[in-house]
Amino acid sequence: MLRRGLLTWVSRVGGLLVLLCCSLSLLYLMTCSPPHSNNPPLSRGPPAAHSYQMLLQEREEQHRLYISSLKKQIAQLKEDLQERSLQLKRVQESLKTAANGLPEGRDGGVELQSDLQEFLRAQLSKAEISSGTRLPNEYAVVPFESFTLQKMYQLEMGLTRHPEEKPVRKDKRDELGEVLEAALHSLNTASSRQDNRVAAEKTQTSKVYTPSDFIEGISRTERDKGTLYELTFRGEASHEFRRLVLFRPFGPLMKVKNERMDTTNVMINIIVPLSRRADKFKQFMHNFREVCVRQDGRVHLTVVYFGKEQMSEVRSTLENTSRETSFKNYTLLQLDEEFSRGRGLDVGARAWKGGNVLLFFCDVDIYFTADFLNTCRLNTQPGKKVFYPVLFSQYNPALIYGSPEHIPPVEQQLVIKKDTGFWRDFGFGMTCQYRSDFINIGGFDIDIKGWGGEDVHLYRKYLHSNLLVVRAPSRGLFHLWHEKHCADELPPDQYRMCMQSKAMNEASHGQLGMLFFRHEIEAHLRKQKLQNPMKT
Repeated sequence: MLRRGLLTWVSRVGGLLVLLCCSLSLLYLMTCSPPHSNNPPLSRGPPAAHSYQMLLQEREEQHRLYISSLKKQIAQLKEDLQERSLQLKRVQESLKTAANGLPEGRDGGVELQSDLQEFLRAQLSKAEISSGTRLPNEYAVVPFESFTLQKMYQLEMGLTRHPEEKPVRKDKRDELGEVLEAALHSLNTASSRQDNRVAAEKTQTSKVYTPSDFIEGISRTERDKGTLYELTFRGEASHEFRRLVLFRPFGPLMKVKNERMDTTNVMINIIVPLSRRADKFKQFMHNFREVCVRQDGRVHLTVVYFGKEQMSEVRSTLENTSRETSFKNYTLLQLDEEFSRGRGLDVGARAWKGGNVLLFFCDVDIYFTADFLNTCRLNTQPGKKVFYPVLFSQYNPALIYGSPEHIPPVEQQLVIKKDTGFWRDFGFGMTCQYRSDFINIGGFDIDIKGWGGEDVHLYRKYLHSNLLVVRAPSRGLFHLWHEKHCADELPPDQYRMCMQSKAMNEASHGQLGMLFFRHEIEAHLRKQKLQNPMKT
Protein backbone atom coordinates (compact mmCIF):
# COMPACT_ATOMS: atom_id res chain seq x y z
CA MET A 1 0.00 0.00 0.00
CA LEU A 2 2.81 2.39 0.85
CA ARG A 3 4.50 1.77 -2.51
CA ARG A 4 1.24 2.28 -4.38
CA GLY A 5 0.53 5.58 -2.58
CA LEU A 6 4.07 6.79 -3.27
CA LEU A 7 3.72 6.06 -7.01
CA THR A 8 0.40 7.92 -7.10
CA TRP A 9 1.93 10.95 -5.37
CA VAL A 10 4.91 11.01 -7.77
CA SER A 11 2.67 10.81 -10.85
CA ARG A 12 0.52 13.70 -9.58
CA VAL A 13 3.55 15.87 -8.86
CA GLY A 14 4.95 15.09 -12.34
CA GLY A 15 1.69 16.06 -13.98
CA LEU A 16 1.60 19.35 -12.07
CA LEU A 17 5.19 20.13 -13.16
CA VAL A 18 4.38 19.48 -16.82
CA LEU A 19 1.29 21.68 -16.61
CA LEU A 20 3.33 24.45 -14.97
CA CYS A 21 6.01 24.31 -17.72
CA CYS A 22 3.38 24.54 -20.45
CA SER A 23 1.78 27.54 -18.76
CA LEU A 24 5.10 29.35 -18.44
CA SER A 25 5.95 28.68 -22.10
CA LEU A 26 2.59 30.01 -23.27
CA LEU A 27 2.98 33.11 -21.10
CA TYR A 28 6.48 33.75 -22.56
CA LEU A 29 5.23 33.49 -26.13
CA MET A 30 2.36 35.89 -25.46
CA THR A 31 4.51 38.54 -23.81
CA CYS A 32 7.74 38.31 -25.91
CA SER A 33 6.49 37.70 -29.46
CA PRO A 34 6.47 40.70 -31.89
CA PRO A 35 3.18 42.26 -33.00
CA HIS A 36 1.23 40.27 -35.54
CA SER A 37 1.95 41.23 -39.17
CA ASN A 38 0.59 40.01 -42.46
CA ASN A 39 4.00 40.51 -44.13
CA PRO A 40 6.35 37.56 -44.56
CA PRO A 41 9.26 37.27 -42.07
CA LEU A 42 11.80 38.52 -44.57
CA SER A 43 9.88 41.72 -45.31
CA ARG A 44 11.17 43.92 -42.45
CA GLY A 45 11.90 46.90 -44.61
CA PRO A 46 11.87 48.13 -48.16
CA PRO A 47 15.34 46.71 -49.06
CA ALA A 48 14.51 43.25 -47.75
CA ALA A 49 11.11 43.25 -49.44
CA HIS A 50 12.66 44.33 -52.73
CA SER A 51 15.37 41.64 -52.60
CA TYR A 52 12.80 39.00 -51.62
CA GLN A 53 10.59 40.03 -54.55
CA MET A 54 13.57 39.94 -56.93
CA LEU A 55 14.47 36.45 -55.68
CA LEU A 56 10.90 35.26 -56.28
CA GLN A 57 10.92 36.75 -59.79
CA GLU A 58 14.21 35.07 -60.61
CA ARG A 59 12.99 31.70 -59.32
CA GLU A 60 9.79 32.10 -61.29
CA GLU A 61 11.77 32.90 -64.43
CA GLN A 62 14.01 29.87 -63.87
CA HIS A 63 10.99 27.57 -63.59
CA ARG A 64 9.38 29.17 -66.64
CA LEU A 65 12.53 28.69 -68.71
CA TYR A 66 12.88 25.13 -67.48
CA ILE A 67 9.29 24.30 -68.41
CA SER A 68 9.77 25.91 -71.83
CA SER A 69 12.92 23.85 -72.36
CA LEU A 70 11.09 20.65 -71.40
CA LYS A 71 8.27 21.44 -73.82
CA LYS A 72 10.76 21.93 -76.65
CA GLN A 73 12.50 18.66 -75.76
CA ILE A 74 9.17 16.80 -75.74
CA ALA A 75 8.27 18.26 -79.14
CA GLN A 76 11.68 17.29 -80.53
CA LEU A 77 11.35 13.77 -79.11
CA LYS A 78 7.95 13.41 -80.75
CA GLU A 79 9.44 14.43 -84.10
CA ASP A 80 12.33 12.01 -83.65
CA LEU A 81 9.95 9.21 -82.69
CA GLN A 82 7.81 9.89 -85.74
CA GLU A 83 10.88 9.86 -88.00
CA ARG A 84 12.16 6.63 -86.43
CA SER A 85 8.75 5.06 -86.93
CA LEU A 86 8.80 6.01 -90.60
CA GLN A 87 12.31 4.60 -90.96
CA LEU A 88 11.26 1.35 -89.27
CA LYS A 89 8.22 1.13 -91.52
CA ARG A 90 10.37 1.61 -94.62
CA VAL A 91 12.83 -1.05 -93.44
CA GLN A 92 9.99 -3.50 -92.78
CA GLU A 93 8.55 -2.82 -96.21
CA SER A 94 11.93 -3.32 -97.87
CA LEU A 95 12.43 -6.59 -95.99
CA LYS A 96 8.99 -7.74 -97.03
CA THR A 97 9.65 -6.79 -100.66
CA ALA A 98 13.03 -8.52 -100.61
CA ALA A 99 11.53 -11.66 -99.11
CA ASN A 100 8.76 -11.75 -101.71
CA GLY A 101 11.29 -11.36 -104.51
CA LEU A 102 13.50 -14.27 -103.38
CA PRO A 103 13.13 -17.78 -104.74
CA GLU A 104 11.19 -20.27 -102.67
CA GLY A 105 13.17 -21.48 -99.69
CA ARG A 106 15.25 -18.29 -99.43
CA ASP A 107 14.86 -15.95 -96.49
CA GLY A 108 15.04 -12.14 -96.75
CA GLY A 109 16.89 -11.76 -93.45
CA VAL A 110 19.52 -14.25 -94.56
CA GLU A 111 19.95 -12.37 -97.82
CA LEU A 112 20.39 -9.04 -96.02
CA GLN A 113 22.87 -10.58 -93.60
CA SER A 114 24.80 -11.97 -96.53
CA ASP A 115 24.88 -8.51 -98.14
CA LEU A 116 26.19 -7.02 -94.90
CA GLN A 117 28.93 -9.64 -94.62
CA GLU A 118 29.91 -8.98 -98.20
CA PHE A 119 30.16 -5.25 -97.48
CA LEU A 120 32.34 -5.87 -94.40
CA ARG A 121 34.63 -8.18 -96.39
CA ALA A 122 34.95 -5.45 -99.02
CA GLN A 123 35.99 -3.00 -96.30
CA LEU A 124 38.59 -5.51 -95.11
CA SER A 125 39.99 -5.99 -98.61
CA LYS A 126 40.27 -2.22 -99.18
CA ALA A 127 42.11 -1.63 -95.89
CA GLU A 128 45.90 -1.55 -95.84
CA ILE A 129 46.45 -4.79 -93.89
CA SER A 130 48.27 -7.53 -95.79
CA SER A 131 49.70 -5.30 -98.51
CA GLY A 132 50.60 -1.66 -98.87
CA THR A 133 49.00 1.06 -100.94
CA ARG A 134 50.77 3.52 -103.17
CA LEU A 135 50.84 6.94 -101.52
CA PRO A 136 51.73 10.29 -103.13
CA ASN A 137 54.12 11.48 -100.40
CA GLU A 138 55.20 11.04 -96.78
CA TYR A 139 52.35 13.20 -95.48
CA ALA A 140 49.72 10.75 -96.75
CA VAL A 141 50.83 8.00 -94.34
CA VAL A 142 48.35 7.13 -91.60
CA PRO A 143 50.60 6.47 -88.56
CA PHE A 144 50.00 3.79 -85.96
CA GLU A 145 49.57 4.40 -82.26
CA SER A 146 51.19 1.89 -79.93
CA PHE A 147 49.83 0.84 -76.56
CA THR A 148 50.39 -1.46 -73.60
CA LEU A 149 48.08 -2.43 -70.75
CA GLN A 150 48.70 0.89 -69.03
CA LYS A 151 49.94 3.44 -71.55
CA MET A 152 49.37 4.87 -75.03
CA TYR A 153 52.08 6.31 -77.27
CA GLN A 154 50.73 8.73 -79.86
CA LEU A 155 51.95 11.16 -82.49
CA GLU A 156 48.96 13.42 -83.08
CA MET A 157 48.58 15.46 -79.91
CA GLY A 158 47.11 18.68 -78.62
CA LEU A 159 48.81 20.80 -75.97
CA THR A 160 46.93 19.02 -73.20
CA ARG A 161 48.14 15.56 -74.25
CA HIS A 162 51.51 13.92 -73.80
CA PRO A 163 53.62 11.58 -75.98
CA GLU A 164 53.02 8.92 -73.33
CA GLU A 165 49.78 8.87 -71.38
CA LYS A 166 47.12 6.66 -69.90
CA PRO A 167 44.00 6.35 -72.05
CA VAL A 168 41.91 8.72 -69.96
CA ARG A 169 38.98 8.93 -72.35
CA LYS A 170 36.36 6.33 -71.53
CA ASP A 171 35.68 5.46 -75.18
CA LYS A 172 39.38 4.75 -75.74
CA ARG A 173 39.64 2.62 -72.58
CA ASP A 174 36.55 0.65 -73.54
CA GLU A 175 37.81 0.22 -77.10
CA LEU A 176 41.21 -1.19 -76.10
CA GLY A 177 39.64 -3.33 -73.37
CA GLU A 178 37.24 -4.87 -75.88
CA VAL A 179 40.08 -5.54 -78.33
CA LEU A 180 42.22 -7.22 -75.67
CA GLU A 181 39.29 -9.34 -74.49
CA ALA A 182 38.53 -10.47 -78.05
CA ALA A 183 42.19 -11.34 -78.62
CA LEU A 184 42.41 -13.42 -75.43
CA HIS A 185 39.17 -15.20 -76.29
CA SER A 186 40.54 -16.05 -79.73
CA LEU A 187 43.83 -17.32 -78.30
CA ASN A 188 42.15 -19.49 -75.70
CA THR A 189 39.61 -21.18 -78.02
CA ALA A 190 40.19 -24.73 -79.29
CA SER A 191 40.95 -23.66 -82.87
CA SER A 192 43.71 -21.32 -81.73
CA ARG A 193 45.25 -23.96 -79.50
CA GLN A 194 45.43 -26.42 -82.39
CA ASP A 195 47.70 -23.93 -84.18
CA ASN A 196 50.21 -24.46 -81.43
CA ARG A 197 49.75 -28.20 -80.98
CA VAL A 198 53.44 -28.96 -81.54
CA ALA A 199 54.50 -26.94 -78.53
CA ALA A 200 51.64 -28.38 -76.53
CA GLU A 201 52.78 -31.94 -77.29
CA LYS A 202 56.27 -31.07 -76.10
CA THR A 203 55.17 -29.55 -72.79
CA GLN A 204 52.09 -31.77 -72.31
CA THR A 205 50.22 -28.61 -71.31
CA SER A 206 48.06 -26.09 -73.14
CA LYS A 207 48.86 -22.48 -72.32
CA VAL A 208 46.00 -20.29 -71.12
CA TYR A 209 46.65 -16.71 -72.16
CA THR A 210 45.97 -13.90 -69.69
CA PRO A 211 46.35 -10.09 -69.87
CA SER A 212 49.81 -10.44 -68.28
CA ASP A 213 50.97 -12.20 -71.49
CA PHE A 214 50.15 -9.12 -73.57
CA ILE A 215 53.35 -7.26 -74.55
CA GLU A 216 52.25 -4.42 -76.81
CA GLY A 217 49.91 -3.51 -79.62
CA ILE A 218 49.62 -1.02 -82.45
CA SER A 219 46.50 0.42 -84.03
CA ARG A 220 45.49 2.93 -86.66
CA THR A 221 42.24 4.15 -88.12
CA GLU A 222 41.48 4.74 -91.79
CA ARG A 223 38.36 6.82 -91.49
CA ASP A 224 36.65 5.44 -94.58
CA LYS A 225 37.44 1.79 -93.88
CA GLY A 226 37.96 0.92 -90.22
CA THR A 227 40.47 0.39 -87.41
CA LEU A 228 43.30 -2.14 -87.56
CA TYR A 229 44.78 -3.69 -84.38
CA GLU A 230 47.91 -5.83 -84.11
CA LEU A 231 48.50 -7.36 -80.67
CA THR A 232 51.61 -9.27 -79.58
CA PHE A 233 51.60 -11.85 -76.76
CA ARG A 234 54.26 -14.04 -75.17
CA GLY A 235 54.22 -17.52 -76.65
CA GLU A 236 54.83 -21.01 -75.25
CA ALA A 237 58.63 -20.73 -75.23
CA SER A 238 60.92 -17.88 -74.24
CA HIS A 239 61.57 -16.72 -77.83
CA GLU A 240 58.10 -17.43 -79.22
CA PHE A 241 55.34 -14.88 -79.66
CA ARG A 242 51.73 -14.89 -80.78
CA ARG A 243 50.40 -12.03 -82.91
CA LEU A 244 46.73 -11.41 -83.51
CA VAL A 245 45.50 -9.03 -86.20
CA LEU A 246 41.97 -7.70 -85.64
CA PHE A 247 39.98 -5.33 -87.80
CA ARG A 248 36.92 -3.30 -86.91
CA PRO A 249 35.28 -2.37 -90.23
CA PHE A 250 33.13 0.70 -90.48
CA GLY A 251 29.60 0.12 -91.63
CA PRO A 252 27.67 2.05 -94.28
CA LEU A 253 26.49 5.58 -93.57
CA MET A 254 23.10 5.99 -91.90
CA LYS A 255 20.96 9.11 -92.01
CA VAL A 256 20.19 10.16 -88.44
CA LYS A 257 18.54 13.54 -88.86
CA ASN A 258 17.52 16.00 -91.55
CA GLU A 259 16.35 19.25 -90.04
CA ARG A 260 15.89 22.87 -91.08
CA MET A 261 17.51 25.43 -88.77
CA ASP A 262 16.39 29.06 -88.94
CA THR A 263 18.67 31.47 -87.03
CA THR A 264 16.99 34.66 -88.23
CA ASN A 265 15.65 35.60 -84.80
CA VAL A 266 18.43 34.14 -82.65
CA MET A 267 19.94 37.04 -80.70
CA ILE A 268 23.40 36.63 -79.12
CA ASN A 269 24.24 38.47 -75.92
CA ILE A 270 28.03 38.91 -75.89
CA ILE A 271 29.24 39.39 -72.31
CA VAL A 272 32.69 40.90 -71.73
CA PRO A 273 34.14 41.31 -68.21
CA LEU A 274 36.66 44.15 -68.07
CA SER A 275 39.02 45.97 -65.71
CA ARG A 276 41.09 48.85 -67.13
CA ARG A 277 42.65 47.84 -70.52
CA ALA A 278 40.79 50.67 -72.29
CA ASP A 279 43.16 50.51 -75.28
CA LYS A 280 42.41 46.79 -75.80
CA PHE A 281 38.69 47.56 -75.51
CA LYS A 282 38.99 50.08 -78.38
CA GLN A 283 40.55 47.37 -80.54
CA PHE A 284 37.79 44.95 -79.52
CA MET A 285 35.08 47.48 -80.44
CA HIS A 286 36.68 48.05 -83.84
CA ASN A 287 36.14 44.36 -84.62
CA PHE A 288 32.71 44.42 -82.95
CA ARG A 289 31.59 47.34 -85.08
CA GLU A 290 32.54 45.60 -88.32
CA VAL A 291 31.35 42.06 -87.49
CA CYS A 292 28.40 42.50 -85.14
CA VAL A 293 26.91 45.82 -86.21
CA ARG A 294 27.55 45.94 -89.97
CA GLN A 295 27.58 42.24 -90.91
CA ASP A 296 25.47 40.30 -88.39
CA GLY A 297 23.07 42.76 -86.75
CA ARG A 298 21.61 40.30 -84.23
CA VAL A 299 23.86 40.97 -81.25
CA HIS A 300 23.57 42.62 -77.84
CA LEU A 301 26.76 43.66 -75.99
CA THR A 302 27.02 43.54 -72.20
CA VAL A 303 30.17 45.01 -70.64
CA VAL A 304 30.70 44.37 -66.91
CA TYR A 305 33.34 46.82 -65.68
CA PHE A 306 35.20 46.48 -62.38
CA GLY A 307 36.40 49.61 -60.59
CA LYS A 308 36.47 53.25 -61.66
CA GLU A 309 39.90 53.64 -63.26
CA GLN A 310 39.58 54.14 -67.05
CA MET A 311 35.81 53.78 -66.74
CA SER A 312 35.25 57.08 -68.57
CA GLU A 313 37.34 55.89 -71.55
CA VAL A 314 35.33 52.68 -71.82
CA ARG A 315 32.02 54.56 -71.64
CA SER A 316 33.24 57.02 -74.25
CA THR A 317 34.22 54.20 -76.63
CA LEU A 318 30.74 52.66 -76.32
CA GLU A 319 28.99 55.99 -76.80
CA ASN A 320 31.08 56.86 -79.86
CA THR A 321 30.29 53.49 -81.43
CA SER A 322 26.59 53.97 -80.69
CA ARG A 323 26.57 57.47 -82.15
CA GLU A 324 28.51 56.58 -85.31
CA THR A 325 26.65 53.34 -86.13
CA SER A 326 23.24 53.94 -84.48
CA PHE A 327 23.88 50.86 -82.34
CA LYS A 328 21.77 50.88 -79.16
CA ASN A 329 21.87 47.22 -78.11
CA TYR A 330 24.45 47.49 -75.34
CA THR A 331 24.53 47.50 -71.55
CA LEU A 332 27.33 48.84 -69.35
CA LEU A 333 27.36 47.53 -65.78
CA GLN A 334 29.82 48.78 -63.16
CA LEU A 335 30.92 46.85 -60.07
CA ASP A 336 32.99 48.53 -57.36
CA GLU A 337 34.81 45.40 -56.27
CA GLU A 338 37.88 43.29 -57.00
CA PHE A 339 38.00 41.90 -60.51
CA SER A 340 36.61 38.37 -60.93
CA ARG A 341 35.95 37.04 -64.41
CA GLY A 342 33.39 34.51 -63.19
CA ARG A 343 31.58 37.14 -61.14
CA GLY A 344 31.45 39.53 -64.11
CA LEU A 345 30.05 36.92 -66.51
CA ASP A 346 27.54 35.76 -63.91
CA VAL A 347 26.29 39.31 -63.30
CA GLY A 348 26.08 39.98 -67.03
CA ALA A 349 24.10 36.79 -67.70
CA ARG A 350 21.61 37.41 -64.89
CA ALA A 351 21.12 41.10 -65.80
CA TRP A 352 19.40 40.12 -69.05
CA LYS A 353 15.60 40.34 -68.72
CA GLY A 354 14.51 39.73 -72.30
CA GLY A 355 13.78 36.00 -72.12
CA ASN A 356 15.96 33.04 -72.94
CA VAL A 357 18.86 34.48 -74.93
CA LEU A 358 21.98 32.83 -76.36
CA LEU A 359 25.06 33.90 -74.37
CA PHE A 360 28.60 34.19 -75.69
CA PHE A 361 31.17 34.59 -72.93
CA CYS A 362 34.04 36.58 -74.42
CA ASP A 363 37.26 38.38 -73.43
CA VAL A 364 38.56 41.72 -74.62
CA ASP A 365 41.55 40.14 -76.41
CA ILE A 366 39.36 37.88 -78.60
CA TYR A 367 38.78 38.41 -82.32
CA PHE A 368 35.84 36.63 -83.97
CA THR A 369 34.19 36.61 -87.38
CA ALA A 370 30.57 36.67 -88.54
CA ASP A 371 30.87 33.00 -89.50
CA PHE A 372 31.73 32.19 -85.88
CA LEU A 373 28.52 33.84 -84.67
CA ASN A 374 26.52 31.55 -86.96
CA THR A 375 28.56 28.56 -85.72
CA CYS A 376 27.67 29.64 -82.19
CA ARG A 377 23.97 29.64 -83.08
CA LEU A 378 24.06 26.31 -84.92
CA ASN A 379 25.90 24.37 -82.19
CA THR A 380 23.69 25.35 -79.25
CA GLN A 381 20.18 24.35 -78.30
CA PRO A 382 18.39 25.17 -75.04
CA GLY A 383 18.14 22.17 -72.77
CA LYS A 384 20.19 20.00 -75.15
CA LYS A 385 23.53 21.44 -76.37
CA VAL A 386 26.25 23.88 -75.31
CA PHE A 387 29.20 24.91 -77.50
CA TYR A 388 32.81 25.04 -76.28
CA PRO A 389 34.92 26.10 -79.27
CA VAL A 390 38.70 25.62 -79.36
CA LEU A 391 40.16 28.97 -80.43
CA PHE A 392 43.36 29.60 -82.36
CA SER A 393 45.91 31.42 -80.20
CA GLN A 394 48.23 33.83 -81.96
CA TYR A 395 52.02 33.87 -81.45
CA ASN A 396 53.95 37.10 -80.89
CA PRO A 397 53.60 39.02 -84.19
CA ALA A 398 56.99 40.67 -83.69
CA LEU A 399 58.62 37.23 -83.81
CA ILE A 400 56.42 35.91 -86.61
CA TYR A 401 57.10 38.82 -88.96
CA GLY A 402 60.67 39.61 -87.87
CA SER A 403 60.18 43.09 -86.44
CA PRO A 404 57.37 45.42 -85.33
CA GLU A 405 57.75 47.45 -88.55
CA HIS A 406 56.70 44.50 -90.71
CA ILE A 407 53.58 43.54 -88.72
CA PRO A 408 50.48 43.74 -90.99
CA PRO A 409 47.00 44.80 -89.79
CA VAL A 410 45.25 42.44 -87.38
CA GLU A 411 42.85 41.13 -90.03
CA GLN A 412 45.83 39.97 -92.15
CA GLN A 413 47.55 38.29 -89.18
CA LEU A 414 44.74 35.83 -88.57
CA VAL A 415 46.12 32.92 -90.58
CA ILE A 416 45.88 29.40 -89.19
CA LYS A 417 49.34 27.92 -89.70
CA LYS A 418 51.93 26.14 -87.57
CA ASP A 419 54.19 29.20 -87.41
CA THR A 420 51.45 31.73 -86.61
CA GLY A 421 49.77 30.10 -83.59
CA PHE A 422 48.29 26.98 -82.03
CA TRP A 423 44.92 25.50 -81.08
CA ARG A 424 44.35 26.46 -77.45
CA ASP A 425 42.82 23.15 -76.43
CA PHE A 426 43.47 23.73 -72.73
CA GLY A 427 41.21 26.82 -72.59
CA PHE A 428 37.47 26.72 -71.79
CA GLY A 429 36.66 30.41 -71.27
CA MET A 430 35.00 31.20 -74.61
CA THR A 431 31.67 29.40 -74.75
CA CYS A 432 28.16 29.67 -76.22
CA GLN A 433 25.17 28.53 -74.16
CA TYR A 434 21.60 29.57 -73.54
CA ARG A 435 20.83 31.59 -70.44
CA SER A 436 18.38 28.96 -69.15
CA ASP A 437 21.08 26.27 -69.26
CA PHE A 438 23.57 28.57 -67.52
CA ILE A 439 21.15 29.35 -64.70
CA ASN A 440 19.91 25.75 -64.31
CA ILE A 441 23.48 24.41 -64.14
CA GLY A 442 24.30 26.78 -61.27
CA GLY A 443 26.43 29.40 -63.05
CA PHE A 444 30.03 30.24 -62.17
CA ASP A 445 31.85 29.75 -58.90
CA ILE A 446 31.94 33.44 -57.97
CA ASP A 447 34.33 32.83 -55.07
CA ILE A 448 37.21 32.52 -57.57
CA LYS A 449 39.01 35.85 -57.89
CA GLY A 450 41.02 37.19 -60.83
CA TRP A 451 41.54 35.14 -63.99
CA GLY A 452 41.44 31.37 -64.42
CA GLY A 453 39.71 28.41 -62.81
CA GLU A 454 36.09 29.53 -63.10
CA ASP A 455 35.80 28.36 -66.72
CA VAL A 456 36.98 24.83 -65.91
CA HIS A 457 34.48 24.52 -63.04
CA LEU A 458 31.59 25.50 -65.34
CA TYR A 459 32.84 23.19 -68.10
CA ARG A 460 32.91 20.25 -65.67
CA LYS A 461 29.37 21.03 -64.54
CA TYR A 462 28.15 20.60 -68.11
CA LEU A 463 30.19 17.41 -68.53
CA HIS A 464 28.47 15.98 -65.44
CA SER A 465 25.01 16.91 -66.78
CA ASN A 466 22.86 15.36 -69.51
CA LEU A 467 23.55 18.19 -71.94
CA LEU A 468 25.63 17.51 -75.05
CA VAL A 469 28.94 19.42 -74.97
CA VAL A 470 30.12 20.28 -78.49
CA ARG A 471 33.92 20.72 -78.41
CA ALA A 472 35.52 21.55 -81.75
CA PRO A 473 38.17 23.86 -83.28
CA SER A 474 36.66 27.07 -84.64
CA ARG A 475 38.29 28.72 -87.66
CA GLY A 476 36.64 32.06 -86.86
CA LEU A 477 37.74 32.53 -83.23
CA PHE A 478 41.19 33.93 -82.38
CA HIS A 479 43.08 34.85 -79.23
CA LEU A 480 45.21 37.92 -79.96
CA TRP A 481 48.71 37.85 -78.54
CA HIS A 482 49.53 40.03 -75.56
CA GLU A 483 52.60 40.11 -73.36
CA LYS A 484 52.55 37.84 -70.32
CA HIS A 485 54.18 39.10 -67.12
CA CYS A 486 55.68 36.77 -64.52
CA ALA A 487 55.85 38.52 -61.15
CA ASP A 488 59.10 38.45 -59.21
CA GLU A 489 57.15 37.61 -56.05
CA LEU A 490 56.25 34.17 -57.40
CA PRO A 491 57.95 31.12 -55.80
CA PRO A 492 60.62 29.48 -57.99
CA ASP A 493 58.36 26.61 -59.14
CA GLN A 494 55.48 28.91 -60.10
CA TYR A 495 57.85 31.37 -61.75
CA ARG A 496 59.34 28.59 -63.88
CA MET A 497 55.85 27.41 -64.88
CA CYS A 498 54.92 30.98 -65.75
CA MET A 499 57.99 31.37 -67.95
CA GLN A 500 57.25 28.05 -69.67
CA SER A 501 53.73 29.25 -70.43
CA LYS A 502 55.14 32.54 -71.70
CA ALA A 503 57.56 30.71 -74.01
CA MET A 504 54.76 28.51 -75.35
CA ASN A 505 52.71 31.60 -76.24
CA GLU A 506 55.63 33.51 -77.76
CA ALA A 507 56.49 31.44 -80.81
CA SER A 508 56.62 28.00 -82.39
CA HIS A 509 59.29 25.43 -81.58
CA GLY A 510 61.22 26.27 -84.72
CA GLN A 511 61.05 30.04 -84.16
CA LEU A 512 62.25 29.71 -80.57
CA GLY A 513 65.11 27.54 -81.82
CA MET A 514 66.13 30.22 -84.31
CA LEU A 515 66.18 32.77 -81.48
CA PHE A 516 68.23 30.47 -79.29
CA PHE A 517 70.83 29.84 -82.02
CA ARG A 518 70.78 33.35 -83.50
CA HIS A 519 74.40 34.06 -82.48
CA GLU A 520 75.60 30.94 -84.29
CA ILE A 521 73.52 31.89 -87.35
CA GLU A 522 74.91 35.44 -87.38
CA ALA A 523 78.48 34.13 -87.02
CA HIS A 524 77.89 31.76 -89.94
CA LEU A 525 76.58 34.59 -92.11
CA ARG A 526 79.59 36.78 -91.28
CA LYS A 527 81.93 33.90 -92.12
CA GLN A 528 80.19 33.32 -95.44
CA LYS A 529 80.40 37.02 -96.22
CA LEU A 530 84.17 37.05 -95.60
CA GLN A 531 84.75 33.92 -97.68
CA ASN A 532 82.69 35.16 -100.63
CA PRO A 533 83.13 38.94 -100.74
CA MET A 534 82.29 39.09 -104.47
CA LYS A 535 78.72 37.81 -103.89
CA THR A 536 77.92 40.75 -101.69
